[in-house]
Amino acid sequence: MTLYDQNAQLWESTEVTVGEGTQEPETESFVSIDFWTMLFTLVNLLLLLAVATKFLFKPVKKMIDSRQKEIDDLYGDAEKSKSEGEDYKAEYERKLANAEAEGEEILRKATEQAKKNSDSIVKDAHNEAAAIKEKAQRDIEQERIKAINDAKNEIAGLSVQIAEKIVEREFKEEDHRKYVDQFVSDLEKSSESNS
Repeated sequence: MTLYDQNAQLWESTEVTVGEGTQEPETESFVSIDFWTMLFTLVNLLLLLAVATKFLFKPVKKMIDSRQKEIDDLYGDAEKSKSEGEDYKAEYERKLANAEAEGEEILRKATEQAKKNSDSIVKDAHNEAAAIKEKAQRDIEQERIKAINDAKNEIAGLSVQIAEKIVEREFKEEDHRKYVDQFVSDLEKSSESNS
C-alpha cells in the first residue's frame, strides 16, 4: 500500500456531521509514522542519491571543473597577452623615444654640417673674389705698364721722326707748331688704339 492509497482511505473514512454541534466528527490522523514506509523512503533516497552522484553529479562536476579550467586558462592567456601587450607598448615607447633622440641628433649634425659647408662656401667665394680682384689689378697694372711702354716707344719713334724732319729742313715757327700739333694728335690716336 502506498502513501497515496493510505491518504485516500483516510479521507473516505472521515465523516463530517453537520447539525447538532454537540458531536465531534471522528477523524483519523492525517500524519502517521510508519516504520517500514520511513525505511523504504530512506533506502529510496539513498539509492537515488547514489545514482544521482554516479551519473549526474560527477559528470556535471567534471564538466564544471573542465569549464572552470578553460576559463582559468583563458584568463591566464588574457593576463599573459595583456602583460605582453604592455611589454610591447613599453618597448614601442622606448624605441619611439630613441628614434626621436636619434632624429634630433641627425638633424643637429646635419645643421652643423650645413653651417660648416656654408661657411666653407662663403670663405671659398671670398678667396676666389680676392684672387679675381688681385688678378684683375695685376692685369690692369700690366696693361698700364704696356701702354706706358708703347707710348714711350711711340714717342721715341715720333721724336726720331721729328728730329729727322727738322734736320732735313730748316724750320720756321709755324712748322714747329705744326709738328708739335701733329705729334700730340698722333699720340692721342695711339693711346686711343691701345685702350
